Amino acid sequence: MHHDVVIVGAGPVGLCLARAFGDLSLRVALVERQPRAAIMAPAFDGREIALTHASMRLLRDLGIWKHLPPAELSPLRAARVMDGESPHAVQVDAALAGKSRLGMLVPNHRIREAAWQAVRDMLHLDLFDDARVQSVHTTDASACLVLGDGMRLQAPLLIAADSRFSETRRAMGIGADQHDFGKSMLVCRMRHERPNEGTAWEWFGHGQTLALLPLQAHLSSTVVTLPDGEARHLLRLPVDEFADEMERRFHHRLGAMQLESSRHVYPLVAVYARRFVGRRFALAGDAAVGMHPVTAHGFNLGLASVERLADLARDALARHGDLGAPRLLARYERRHRQGTRPLYLATRAIVDLYTNDHAPARLLRENVLRMGSRLLPFRRAMAAALVDESPADVPAWRRLRDGLAHLRPG
Repeated sequence: MHHDVVIVGAGPVGLCLARAFGDLSLRVALVERQPRAAIMAPAFDGREIALTHASMRLLRDLGIWKHLPPAELSPLRAARVMDGESPHAVQVDAALAGKSRLGMLVPNHRIREAAWQAVRDMLHLDLFDDARVQSVHTTDASACLVLGDGMRLQAPLLIAADSRFSETRRAMGIGADQHDFGKSMLVCRMRHERPNEGTAWEWFGHGQTLALLPLQAHLSSTVVTLPDGEARHLLRLPVDEFADEMERRFHHRLGAMQLESSRHVYPLVAVYARRFVGRRFALAGDAAVGMHPVTAHGFNLGLASVERLADLARDALARHGDLGAPRLLARYERRHRQGTRPLYLATRAIVDLYTNDHAPARLLRENVLRMGSRLLPFRRAMAAALVDESPADVPAWRRLRDGLAHLRPG
C-alpha cells in the first residue's frame, strides 16, 4: 500500500504526528503493536505530563486540546527546587512572567485518549494495530515497511515514534547514546492533609529524589526515585504501610497521606540518538530524545519534533517538493538537535550534581541554590521560557532580545 508518510508508534507523539500530517491532507499509515482497544482507551499509568504554554498551543492547533476532560487539567502555578535540609530553595512563580500559571498538568493516558479522539475519523488515516514490523528498508526513491502478516507499506517518508528503545531506529542502523541512571521511579497519586498550593516540588535528598505534582489542593502525583530494588519494595508494601512510608520520606510536610491510585515503577534511562534522520527516515519523540523526567520536558520536546516535521512537510507541499528530500531531513536534524541538545546535557548535569552525595558536590549545589534563590533575572527567565507560546524555532535575534529583556529590572 502506498502512503505519503508511514509512522511507527501510536503513542501520544505518533498520534500527534498523524493528526499534523492529516491536517495537510496527506495519506498517513500508522503502525502500532498494541491492539486498537488499548489505543482507544489507554489505562492509567501513573504519569502526569507538565505541558508548557507552547505545547498547549500546539495541542489546540491540532484539535486535541478540546478532547481533554476539563476536570483532568491541573494548573501549575509555581515550581520549587530543594536539596536535603538546606534552607535555600529556588522557586519559580508564574507571576514572574506575568501569568497565572507556568503550565498545565495532564495525565499521560488522557493525552493519548484525546489524541486518538482527534485522529479516529481522519479520512486519510490507515491504522495498522496489533502489528509487528518484520523489516524496514529505504532507497533513494521511497521507504518500505513490511509487517508480520506480509503487508507492505511504502511512502516517501518513514518516521519512528516507537519509544526511547525504538526497534525501528535500530533496524535503520542508527545508534543512540543511553545513560542508565541505575535508579527507578515509583509514581502514584496521593491525597494529603496540607494543601500543595499549586506548587510542584523537586526535592533532592540523600539517596533519593522526591517530586510532587499538584493536581488538586489536597491531591498530588508523587514520585520517588530510588535504586530499583527499593522502589519495588515500596511497590509491594501494603497500602497503609506505603502511606506511612511516604509521609516519612516527605518529612511530614504534607501531613497525613493516603494512597489514591495504583502504583507504577519505571526504570530511568536517558537516550539521545546519534542521528535523527536517515535516508527517507526521521526520528520523533522519545525515539530521538528520551529525557530524564527531572526537568519535565520529555513530551514537550516530543511535541517540538512534531511541529518541526509538520513545518517541513508544509514547506515541501508549498514547493511541490518531496517529503523525504535529503535537504528537508537535514534541516530537521539541525533544528531538532539545536533545540534539544542543550537541555538534554543540562538535565544530565543537574541529575549528576544533585544525586551525588559526596561533600564537594553537596557544597556546590548548596551554593547553586543559594545563588539561584537570589537571582531574580534567572528565575524570571525560567518562568518566561515555560509560558512562551512561540513556535519551536524562532529567529536568533528574537531569542537574544528576549534574553536581554530578562536582565532588566522590573
